[in-house]
Amino acid sequence: MNYSLFLMPLAVSFIVAVFILIAIILFGRKNGEADLRIESRHVHRSGISRFGGVALIISFIIAVLIDRNLVIDAPLVGLILALVLILFFGVIDDLRQLSWRTQFFFQIALVLFVYFIGIRLEFVSNPFGGIFLFTGSVGIFLSLVISIVWIVFIMNAINWVDGLDGVAGGITFIGVLSVFFLSQRENVNQPPITIISAILLGSLAAFLIFNFHSAKIMAGTSGSMFMGFILAILAIFAGAKIATTFLVLTIPIIDALWVIGQRFRAGVSIFSPDKRHLHFRLLEIGWSQKQICFFYYAVTAIVSFVALNTNALGKIIAFVCLGVFTVGILLGINKKISALK
Repeated sequence: MNYSLFLMPLAVSFIVAVFILIAIILFGRKNGEADLRIESRHVHRSGISRFGGVALIISFIIAVLIDRNLVIDAPLVGLILALVLILFFGVIDDLRQLSWRTQFFFQIALVLFVYFIGIRLEFVSNPFGGIFLFTGSVGIFLSLVISIVWIVFIMNAINWVDGLDGVAGGITFIGVLSVFFLSQRENVNQPPITIISAILLGSLAAFLIFNFHSAKIMAGTSGSMFMGFILAILAIFAGAKIATTFLVLTIPIIDALWVIGQRFRAGVSIFSPDKRHLHFRLLEIGWSQKQICFFYYAVTAIVSFVALNTNALGKIIAFVCLGVFTVGILLGINKKISALK
């Protein structure tokens, strides 16, 4: 194995991200720039910069552009342009707090942009063998619909789990690490995905140094959107490894579906920020932020191992089992909280 293939881009993204993060933190302290709108779904103390996503995106783009082993083709150009759009939109949202409708419209427009530039699902694996090809007018339409649902949902699932220090960044790191190992297997063998994953790992590792509890910087809208978007896109780039990514993100996905159901029952917008999420419920029963963080890391790491060592049908079974487990935890926590009240 040629370790320089991924060690160099990983180191570049890590070093660039560290310098940018330090600069943002110092600039914020010197100029009083900080999070002026800690939301009800956050437990961070006030005075923390929300612009960690700026470092994540810029370090990733720089490392991609200077890597000699990556071919800058149309899909990669589309990815970079999409990340620039996320960067600017996220910064505007962090400064002005745009409405959920505006964010939702932006996410759909973003998916349409990358889809028509060439980043799209061309097939999905059949858990019982073979693949489903998206061909013809019906296939193209299904590919577009699935791409929109997949990318937008994962972006929001990661955004919603970004309520505690280190959780979203850590889950994304483990998810990208899974794709990194998957891309090196003989039956997959995708060096470009290995390089892109390594670049992401470097940027995320640098971010986690400053974002782990007690955080010195937050991901912000640009950061959480970037993490969800890049995970969803990597699954498409890596040969429609939707099942692997879906399984790795089981807890955020089930948590997101649970919260959507709870908000729907309460008659409020499914995008309304609140503290119905699993990590907030665990806080409510006395867990510390670090305990919650390591719980998410441990479960995600175990599930990632399962995802890398089972076929498509096995992944579905594992997802259902972990989904039932997660719902059971949520029901148990709700019962305990009700008893305490």
